[in-house]
Amino acid sequence: MKFLSRFYIDGFILAIVTVAILGSLFPVSGSGQTVLDWATKIAIGLLFLLYGARLSPTEALQGLKHWRLHSVVFASTFVLFPLIGLALRILVPTIITDEMYTGILYLCLVPSTVQSSIAFTSIARGNVAGAIVSASFSNLLGVFVTPLLVILLMNTTGEATVDFSSVIDIVLQLLLPFMIGQLIRPLVIDWLTKYAAPTKLVDRGSILLVVFSAFSASMNEHIWSTVTVAEVAVVVAACCGLLAAVLGITALAGKKLGFSLPDRIVIIFCGSKKSLATGLPMASVLFAGQPVGLIVLPLMIFHQIQLIVCAALAQRYAKRTDPESVTT
Repeated sequence: MKFLSRFYIDGFILAIVTVAILGSLFPVSGSGQTVLDWATKIAIGLLFLLYGARLSPTEALQGLKHWRLHSVVFASTFVLFPLIGLALRILVPTIITDEMYTGILYLCLVPSTVQSSIAFTSIARGNVAGAIVSASFSNLLGVFVTPLLVILLMNTTGEATVDFSSVIDIVLQLLLPFMIGQLIRPLVIDWLTKYAAPTKLVDRGSILLVVFSAFSASMNEHIWSTVTVAEVAVVVAACCGLLAAVLGITALAGKKLGFSLPDRIVIIFCGSKKSLATGLPMASVLFAGQPVGLIVLPLMIFHQIQLIVCAALAQRYAKRTDPESVTT
């Protein structure tokens, strides 16, 4: 890492790009995909177990009580994003095709990510307790809010339903390990403090697994063969612009509303993300009988861009010396 930094190359971003290339060149399928899925789930569960063990009960309680923070994140996810998505309609059909716009609007309606939002907040030395509550709250509510927004703002069959096993997955894979971590905290906190650096590798490892899995899945679904290079380039540009706008607005809102830097980090990372893990299953139900692969393509592109950009941003926050010295 020190060697790479001499050439202004961030090792974590390089790792993300590397696993993305590996996922594209060597997509996993069959039994290998099953192993990868379970490995990702175990890594995420371990991540939240460690979060629970690291946080004192007082910090966790403060995270639950911080509803002003969670309201801003919710507004960014389910109000700001949809409004920008609707505004992008003016680019159809001269710049963005109808099919691609459908996917861009859909990505604006899905909930925030959980594991990467919290991992980046942790790397950036933000309010991890607040991030856990905000990201989980967004994902749980998204099970209900996203289908409602799709019905209201998009042309669907009007019979959209959601598999409520998603709620069970969130509870079992995220919240339950966190609570177990809280319970075993007195037994392991000394060990975690002594070996803080190695255990924090789980943060980055979970993100790398998500990136590899996403690119592997996109190759298996042959997503890239269904669109032209020009269409992909337009979607990439639109996703970059969308992310830049949301990052700028959330950073400005955090300052204007008087939040501390750790809370502003939560707003930036939790309020700017969109969940591929939640968006893909929902799309298969909400758009049954339609070209789901094309609809979720902008979400897949946005997901990769947000990981790379936010990884760089998190590293920038992590290197600060003055708690309030970083500006976005």
